[in-house]
Order: sequence, then C-alpha cells, then structure tokens
Amino acid sequence: MNDDCSEGDSNPELPLDFQAFYLCRQELYHDYATELLGDRKEAEELVHEVFSLILEDWDDLLGCRNFEEDTWAILRLAAIRRLRKKHRRPAFVAKGAFAQALDATRDQLMALEESIGLYSAIAQLPAKQFDVIVLRYVLGYETRVIAWFLGLDRRTVDYHGRKGKEHLRQQLNLPETPRTPRGRAKEANK
Repeated sequence: MNDDCSEGDSNPELPLDFQAFYLCRQELYHDYATELLGDRKEAEELVHEVFSLILEDWDDLLGCRNFEEDTWAILRLAAIRRLRKKHRRPAFVAKGAFAQALDATRDQLMALEESIGLYSAIAQLPAKQFDVIVLRYVLGYETRVIAWFLGLDRRTVDYHGRKGKEHLRQQLNLPETPRTPRGRAKEANK
C-alpha cells in the first residue's frame, strides 16, 4: 500500500474545532484589538499571534472549565502587553476624543472635555468591566453576544456593565440616578 503522507509533513491540518472557534471569533477579536491598538494592521498581527498561542495550547484549553474566559484572557493580555511595551494607552482614549475634537464647535468644547475624561476613566476600569463596557458601548455588541464570547452568563455581563457604569459615574463625579423597581411606575408622584 502506498502512503502519500510522510512523517515530516510540515503543514498539518488544523483541528476542525479550532477552525470553528477561529471563524466564530476572529471578527470580534480583530474589532477589539483594533479599538485598543488603533491600527487594523497591528491588530491583525496581534490577533494572528493570539490564535497561534491558542492553537499551541488547544487541547489543554479545551479541557479548561472556563474555556471562553481563558481564550479571551489570552487576547486581552496580549493587547495589554503590546500597549505597555510601546508605552501607549488604549487607542480609543485618544481616537474618540480626537474624532470629537475635529467635529467640535465652540459650543461643543465643554462636552468634548467631559468625553476625554470618560475615555480615560474607561481605560482605568478593572478587566471584566473594561471588556464589557468596550464591547457593549464602544463596539456595540449585545449582551448575549458578549456573554457568549467571554464565556459568562448574561446576568454576569450585565453585572459587570452595571459595576463599570457605577465606577465611571464615581470617577467622573456624576450624580446618582434614582432607581425604581422593575416594571413599576414611580408611585411617589401619584
């Protein structure tokens, strides 16, 4: 019997489950890295490195209890390391403020000053709150999608979103908004 495959084959086929993982997540990973790094090409390089790292540990990661959370952490940490190595802050801090500055008129300058503080405050959030705020409010992903990508329950995503917004409110010295019970109108005004 003639075997066409040699032992030294240098291009092994990727595991099918890894291919599916890549196809389902590559767009989000690129979007997230682009928002942090500010450059699509640099983001593509980083995401390629991240998927290579994930592939190296694929079998071990599959056995992890928090697979989604662990693979997301690889991306987040790689992006943070790259920013620190280049002594940079997340790009959306500067990009968002700069884009607003270009469009600002004299009347809008006060709002711009407030938004610069917002972007800086977002950059200071704890990791999970940061991820949820960026994915939800900067990139526009829905809770169910964020939950799936981060390997968290939807309620946990909402929790990190609430805590992130509370942190931002405190950092920016914004007034607390009164809470009302779900599904009830304010009864004090009746």
